[in-house]
Amino acid sequence: MNSTSAKDKVIEASITLFNTKGFDGTSIRDIASKAGVNIANVSYYFKNKQGLLEYLISSYMDQYIQVIERVMKKAESQNSRESLFQLVQAIMNFQTENKHLTRFVFREMTLDNVLTREVMTTYLAKEKYYIKHLLDTGIRTKEFRKVSISSTIAQLKGMLIMPFIQPQYLTEVLHVIPYEDYFYKQYVTELQKWIDLSICIDYTPSLKAALL
Repeated sequence: MNSTSAKDKVIEASITLFNTKGFDGTSIRDIASKAGVNIANVSYYFKNKQGLLEYLISSYMDQYIQVIERVMKKAESQNSRESLFQLVQAIMNFQTENKHLTRFVFREMTLDNVLTREVMTTYLAKEKYYIKHLLDTGIRTKEFRKVSISSTIAQLKGMLIMPFIQPQYLTEVLHVIPYEDYFYKQYVTELQKWIDLSICIDYTPSLKAALL
């Protein structure tokens, strides 16, 4: 076993256990046992369980912001509506590909602690900045109506993370199974429809009725 594979196994095991047993309910011994490595391997890579938690969240958020920034690089050459559509699709794709870690990270974000405040200050502030930029640009170019920026961002964020923190709602109320291929495509379409109905100027009442 090489060092890279051992580290990856620890990461995969911790994501599974943190989701099923919770962070507090999972021990380093549990992680090492599930990963099939020595406890010393976990300590070598992450020092302790808190170090592992910080690594999982920071590496996830690093990749998350990179996904957003790749979309934003193309935003100057296309209209705001198309850029926002692409941003929603890219975020949902990333979150779905990392569904277990996504669920864990956003559950941790509901806690009030130093790590959460640091993430809010750095990564989530960047996310808000980019989405606000798209909305402001769309309002300036008259693609979007003059909506409340903060309210619109909050609604969009809530819909983006809902399948991962409230999957039981989708299953029990909407009777769909999250994360399956058809669900991802269907959900992205629904989010894009919400953008058209909620903020786009070009969608007249008759067109809105056709979309519903």
